Amino acid sequence: MGNNTFMNEIIADNIYKAGTLIVAKVNPLLKLKIERYHKRIYYCSVVGAPQHKHLVYFERELVAPVIAQ
Repeated sequence: MGNNTFMNEIIADNIYKAGTLIVAKVNPLLKLKIERYHKRIYYCSVVGAPQHKHLVYFERELVAPVIAQ
């Protein structure tokens, strides 16, 4: 086993940061807030509905925040 530094690096390949308001392509009327990003999956909460379970999306399923607002 060689020295594999790649496994120890944190990969920041997400374009949306936690706290960003966004919408999903499948339901553009539902406003979402990105809570966290892990292994290429965005975990989002529904704005104004804290009791709702988190929704999960891949980046390609989300609409850019400029368009979403």
